[in-house]
Amino acid sequence: MTQAPVLDSLETERLLLRPRRVSEAAVYRHLWTERDPRVPAHRQISPDGRPTIAEVGEQIAGGGEPGLLGVERKGTGDVIGYCGLIGHGSGSPEEPELAYELLRAAHGHGYATEAAQAVVDWAADAGYRRLWAGVRDWNIASRRVLDKLGFRESGAVTRDARHGDSLLTVRDL
Repeated sequence: MTQAPVLDSLETERLLLRPRRVSEAAVYRHLWTERDPRVPAHRQISPDGRPTIAEVGEQIAGGGEPGLLGVERKGTGDVIGYCGLIGHGSGSPEEPELAYELLRAAHGHGYATEAAQAVVDWAADAGYRRLWAGVRDWNIASRRVLDKLGFRESGAVTRDARHGDSLLTVRDL
């Protein structure tokens, strides 16, 4: 693959995955407020309330994480989170990382699996050879999603007694 393809929209039976909008910044910031307290501080709302809704909107407007798509329920039009591909720590654009996060109210309905499966299928069709996904050892729900998608633990573990070990999973396409 000479230049990485760009993920811009996908559709499933129940969901529309499409570019995130500045007008949805409050939804994406709300995800920050729902994160497990074991999540590292840089992924939590700071003591001074950052990021603010305006800062999240600025990040979206500036094109930050262009591979992340908003996850919208068909029929209702409500945005329930994001899903997509981000750069992987290995520095290899040919092997991006799958990322997803949904509002707690949307948990338990199979939306994460459905959205992520659409992204995995797109990545395979686009010519990617492999995808990665990092997950905390305590995040059982996310580990189940990755298992359903065919990801397997790579053996790479970043030990973290404070926030829980971070496991690196992989899926060959």
